[in-house]
This record gives sequence, C-alpha cells and structure tokens, in this order.
Amino acid sequence: MKFYIHYTYLILLGILFSCQEDKPFDLIIRNGYIIVGDRSAAFKGDVAINADTIVFIGNLNNKKALKEIDASGLTVAPGFINMLSWANESLIEDGRSQGDIRQGVTLEVLGEGRSMGPLNEEMKNSMREGQQGIKYDINWNSLGEYLEFLENKGVSTNIASFVGNGTLRQYVMNFENRTPTEKELYKMKELTKQAMEEGAMGLSTSLIYVPSGHASTEEIIELAKIVGQYNGLYISHIRDEEEYLLEAVNELIEISEKAEVPAEIYHFKASGMANWKLLDSAIALINNARKKGLAITTDMYMYNASSTGLNVVLPSWAKEGGHAMTVELMANPAQRSKMIQEIYFHVPPEKILLVGFRNKALRNLIGKSLAEVAQERNLTPKETVVELIKEDNSRIQVVYFSMSEDNVKKKLTLPYMSICSDAGSYTNQGVFLEQSTHPRAYGSFARLLGHFVREEKVISLEEAIYKLTTLPATNLKLKKRGTLKKGYFADVVVFDANEIRANASFKEPHQYAEGMKHVFVNGTQVIDNGEHTNQFPGRIVRGPGWINN
Repeated sequence: MKFYIHYTYLILLGILFSCQEDKPFDLIIRNGYIIVGDRSAAFKGDVAINADTIVFIGNLNNKKALKEIDASGLTVAPGFINMLSWANESLIEDGRSQGDIRQGVTLEVLGEGRSMGPLNEEMKNSMREGQQGIKYDINWNSLGEYLEFLENKGVSTNIASFVGNGTLRQYVMNFENRTPTEKELYKMKELTKQAMEEGAMGLSTSLIYVPSGHASTEEIIELAKIVGQYNGLYISHIRDEEEYLLEAVNELIEISEKAEVPAEIYHFKASGMANWKLLDSAIALINNARKKGLAITTDMYMYNASSTGLNVVLPSWAKEGGHAMTVELMANPAQRSKMIQEIYFHVPPEKILLVGFRNKALRNLIGKSLAEVAQERNLTPKETVVELIKEDNSRIQVVYFSMSEDNVKKKLTLPYMSICSDAGSYTNQGVFLEQSTHPRAYGSFARLLGHFVREEKVISLEEAIYKLTTLPATNLKLKKRGTLKKGYFADVVVFDANEIRANASFKEPHQYAEGMKHVFVNGTQVIDNGEHTNQFPGRIVRGPGWINN
C-alpha cells in the first residue's frame, strides 16, 4: 500500500512537471548572436522571457512561446545604462525617452551635482521661474518622491538618481559661498541619509558650477562618508577639466580614500588643446589609485565636443550667487567692465556653438558660433557673452569643440570606462524642436557601436556591451540588472551590429539613431522593429541603501 501511494505520487509529479515543461514561454528571441555583457564571446542561441524575467538562455529549438522574434543575424544584449542622463525634465514632458531608448538605453541615471530633490519651497519657486518650454508643477519634496512621480506618470525606461551636493547645499545654505556651520553640515548629512534610504545611488557633485563647487574637499568627504555607510557611490564632475585637471583628479581620489567610498569621474576628459597632453597623466593617477585598491572608475560620451552653459567662461566671482546675482552684477557698469575683462575662453570663440536660448527673440542665433554673433553685433566676443546672457536671462546652452578625437579613442580603451550621454532624452517633435542640442542626446550609444566599434575598431563589440551594461551595473551595485542571465530582469536589446549608427549631427541634432530593432524593458516591448510601442514599463531602480531592500 505504501509503495502504491509513493508510486502514484511520483506519477503525479511527473505529469505536473511535464505540463510545466510544455507550457509556452511568453517570449522567445531566437537565433541571435547573444552577448551576455561580461566580456565573454558572443554565441548563437535563444533567450526566453516570462513576465519581467529572463528564464532561459541557450537552445530552445523544441520549445514554444506566445510570441517569437527571429533575431537571425542580429545581436542580443542587455539593455544599456546611461550613467549620466539629463532626462529629468524631458521625461516629465514625454516619458517615451525616444532619443535614448531608440539606441537601446533601458536605464537613465540622473542627478549630476543637482537632483530633483530634496526641495524646499524657495527652491520649488526658483525651479518654476526657470522653466522654459517644458512646464510642470512640482508636487514632490524629496528625491524618492520625484522618482515615484515619474514612475506613476509613466516612463518607458527605468530610472535611477544620485543626490546632488549642489541641491543639498542650496536646500540648507542657498548660494552662500562659505564653510557650513556644524548645524548646517549636520542637516546636509541627514538629507543625504534620507536620499540614500529612498534609493539614491550615491552622492554626486558638479564642482565647476555653483553652489556645488562652493563645497570644500573636507565637506564633500563628510557627505561621502554617509554614502559609504550605505554602500553607495561618489560620482563627480570634477573641479577642473582643463589646466588643473590633475589636481581635480587627485581631489576625487582623496575623497574616495578618506571617505572609504568608490568614486567615478563624470565624462572624463582633458578640455582645451593646451591641456590634451594632460590626459595620460590623469589616467596614470587613476591607474595608480586602482593599484592601491581604490575603486576609481570613469564614464564618457562619444564626441570630442562638450556642452554646457556659456556662463562658464565668466570669472568665478561673477557666478558665486547664482544666475540672478550674475545678471545683477551685469547691470553695474564697473562690475560689467571687470567681468568682460576677466572672461576666459578655453577654446576660440569660433569653436563655441550657440544651441539654446530662453528668449524666443534670440533663437534665430541658434546654430551660429559666438564669433559670428560678435561680428554681426560689432562687439568683441567677450562683450557678446555678457550681452547675450543678460538679454536671454539664462546661462545659454552652447557646444564647445574642445577635445581631441585621439583622446576620445584612448579613453574608450580604459577597462573601467562606462558610457553616458550627458543629455536629455528627447522626441524629435513638439517643444523639443524649439531648441537645438548636442547630437549626443540622440547618438552617444549608437555612435559607440557604429563608429568606434564597427568602423574604427577601437574596441570589440563584446567590450563595448560590457561598458554599456555589466560594468555600470556592477559599479552601481544593481540587483539582477546589467547582464543577460537567468533570473535577471528582462531589459533586453536586439540590434543590427552592421547597421546601427548615429544620425544626429551638430547642424541637425534632432535625428534618431537607426539599427536598434527591438527593446524590452522589464519584459515589455518598447521598441518593435525600430518603432516605439507607446508602452511605459519603466520602474525606479533603487540604490543599495534603500531602506526596503
């Protein structure tokens, strides 16, 4: 009798197992060249997905699925991670994230030096007043609440963010350029703790801007120590990328060592022709720090031109109190004259391209160089800078052609280099066309795979995918993302390695990349045969300090 019951039980188990085996998968991506993301060689095979999870990688010739995609001749890889995204406002306007997701980006990491929280009422009012084409209400206070707002609104990509020290400083000290009191520093630490427990990836700084750059090395170390307690990352637009590049790299290394926290350099570069030679020494500093056991990493975008405000050429004293104070100083004839005299161009005015204005009356200047506008106005380039900033009542977005293409290639070969756009993610219609932009907003990732991998052969395709996926996921300590692996979230891209390319140019930047065939975010298809499906499966990806981990 006991034998009979036991035998019957085994038969039932067998039937149940057989039924489970015969149950079709939700999706099979068949016959692709699979690159899992860990630098291992590509192999031909299939990927099966159920709901939001990868459930099998290998040969599935005899298995069925509710939906199948033939990836013959195509590459299948993990979704790409944008280590420096400025999509924090563009996703509010249009959650489809088209500029990036059409290149394969499935995670936007926000918050370079400034983050969308924590915010007080004064900061909210300032943000409202500074809004240009994209208008939105601010119904959140903390960084975590902002991320929840985006997720609830609906986004196609996953989202994550650092907490910016510039935001922390403004919250506590406004734009005051001084050492914080003990009480003020304590408040910034408490806000850092809150952000980490809400899921921030770590602490970010952008030390060439105010008020972030008002912080001393010692102040940053104290905040970075908090991040270290939560196993997070310190990431920085370092204090100088020009003649004092080496000092700035050393500062980041010091912060990493003293705070006992891993650290990354945003968009690592040597800017300005006179400083190109410094790159090798900067790399040597990082390599030596890594040999000593410090976890120093870097990221970059795939162009030899940067983009930021025209106001960065102003002397530091003219920017200390923020934009409103800058404009007030310009109204004083003596201060204006002094400001003009002390303006410093790290690239010639003919290599400064005007791409964004707040004042619609000035938008006819978009696409012209600073030198051209100065000639039209019969002013010196320095006088033109002040006049334009005053007339536009903004920092004015520009492109600086300041880097070496050879250095771009050299940086790309670094084993610890991840990839970013340092831009928003736009749709090439509507409000986004009111301004120009840097082509990196539409092309940084496709340019890596098309130009630098396929055409220039600077690195292999497997190495490039590693830099786009597993490497940044490891640095951010993400769970179950960044690799094609059973049990991981199904952030998956399928592209034609022979066709993928960036179409955006400096003259016509609002051009989508091509060659990305299919993109899945948490198992939901967002790009189908190159077209957006208007699905919004993006989720908040929280850092290691998240209190609910």
